[in-house]
Amino acid sequence: MRLTLLYCDDDLVAVDKPPGLLVHRSRIADADAFALQALRDQLGRRVHTVHRLDRPTSGVLVLGLTAEAARRLSAQFQAQRVVKRYLAVVRGWPPAEGAIDRSLDDPEASAAGQRAPRAALTRYRRLATVELPVAVTRYPTSRYALMQVQPCSGRRHQIRRHFLHIRHPIIGDTSHGEGRHNRFFRERYGLHRLLLHAWQLSFTHPMSGLPLDLEAPLDTQWDRLLAELDWTGALATP
Repeated sequence: MRLTLLYCDDDLVAVDKPPGLLVHRSRIADADAFALQALRDQLGRRVHTVHRLDRPTSGVLVLGLTAEAARRLSAQFQAQRVVKRYLAVVRGWPPAEGAIDRSLDDPEASAAGQRAPRAALTRYRRLATVELPVAVTRYPTSRYALMQVQPCSGRRHQIRRHFLHIRHPIIGDTSHGEGRHNRFFRERYGLHRLLLHAWQLSFTHPMSGLPLDLEAPLDTQWDRLLAELDWTGALATP
């Protein structure tokens, strides 16, 4: 496996993580491939985890090439000084913009009685909508929206759980979504994936101090869906 490099210098490397790939080994997931190991083999040097993306989420993943760079950038993530922008397709039409302020627990830690819910904030902006003349549920039509999402904190499955909370689950989410709409997108558009993409990441380079803006372009499946739903121009919205 060769990952697409979005950025690389002596301190950091950023890749475009495909959906379905774990960032690193996990005792709760069965897999043979991991982004950390694949990148280590590809570059021929050690890489250090800085943050993580959920297995089904695609997009920008940044890692450290030195322990010090990874430590400093991790501190920026923890201090919520990294701007993260995602794209998502959700069921229904959320408000044009808003914020979801709801504490979330860590399912693994909570099961062990180790951690109470922690503050979590997600901001969002609606980029485009569509209403299809298809009765996926009991209604004669089905509504969907393209969202730009900015999680201000980094809780486990935060975006997915927050959009479920406001009753606009992300399409393709088999853990926090709605099965009938997921099935419709599989059958209608051939999409067997979570429609959540880590699109842009902005932060201060941990060693040089210069601003760094990274972007993972949408893949052909996303491009095809945007064209099908007449959303191609939505990402140019200021």
